[in-house]
Amino acid sequence: MKGLYCRAAVSDTESKFVIQETTLPDVIGSHQVRIRVKACGLSPLDLKLLRDVGIQKDLIPVGRVVAGVVLQVDPSVTFFRPEDEVVGILPLDSSCSGLCEIIDVDEYLLVQKPQKLSSTCVAGALRDGLCAYTALHTHAHMAAGHTLLVMDGASPFGLMCIQLACYHGLKVLTTSHSQQQHTFLEQLRPSVVRVIPVHDGSSDLLSAVLEETGGLGVDIVIDSGVSLQEKEEEEKLLPHKHDIISVLGVGGHWVTSHQDLQLDPPDCRLLHLKSASVSFLNPEVWTASSAQQGRYLHILKDVVEKMSAGVLRPQLQEVIPLYEATVAMETVQLHPKKKAVVQL
Repeated sequence: MKGLYCRAAVSDTESKFVIQETTLPDVIGSHQVRIRVKACGLSPLDLKLLRDVGIQKDLIPVGRVVAGVVLQVDPSVTFFRPEDEVVGILPLDSSCSGLCEIIDVDEYLLVQKPQKLSSTCVAGALRDGLCAYTALHTHAHMAAGHTLLVMDGASPFGLMCIQLACYHGLKVLTTSHSQQQHTFLEQLRPSVVRVIPVHDGSSDLLSAVLEETGGLGVDIVIDSGVSLQEKEEEEKLLPHKHDIISVLGVGGHWVTSHQDLQLDPPDCRLLHLKSASVSFLNPEVWTASSAQQGRYLHILKDVVEKMSAGVLRPQLQEVIPLYEATVAMETVQLHPKKKAVVQL
């Protein structure tokens, strides 16, 4: 049996993806489930994060969002039985690649997959759904009537945030990075109150938000990256950190995915005056710690149920065969916003 792995190098840019032979133990571990993988979602490897948490291997498994069918269970397993369809996210320290035909997974990392939901759809969208749920529920504590600004709403993650927020009765504003994205987001109305173009330099984010909120600002901002200095060419579509703080209302909450965010004293002063707060969105926090495992499983279950019910309608990702997985992963690693699903 073969799986896809990343051969770590001194420099992240020198890392290579390789196919390696792998075997499963004859006996399933305690509380583990053996599943046949039907689809696996590819997402970029955060090699720096792996080093920070002390995971250093020559070969790092690739492909962690898996959907499949249960083949066999350990006698101690209580949640699943053979023939159940399941979906889950493998932990950071997983020893097996999600692109293996058969893998062993701890039962506490899986949830039941609704029958009407395809394996490729859920494998491609589960991670974004988890991030959206974490940003809005766990960090921002959203409530009906709140005003939300989603940066880059046409991205898979941004779209999930918009749909989840609308379901809970929030007023949603978003930004578009191209005319094509702008047209797509305009079609989401009345879900999206206003789409603010940031691709042609004609719109001022602050004035547009204040106009829409009566000068009060928004309750929640969710970004997909920020610019810390004067915008360079590759960052021209990213909002400046001061712009985001400026559009926050009193008591507002900023959820950022920027790992190396630096706030200067004037930025902190403005946050203090508004009694606003900042949270960091780390999508790996649930599988890196078992402190809130029950809550994590509840989130996964709620996300797949909302996808099955049509509340969350993810963008369809490119479905590729297994023999193209290596090339696809190289593309995903270089361009993190690109996603792919491998069908086994």
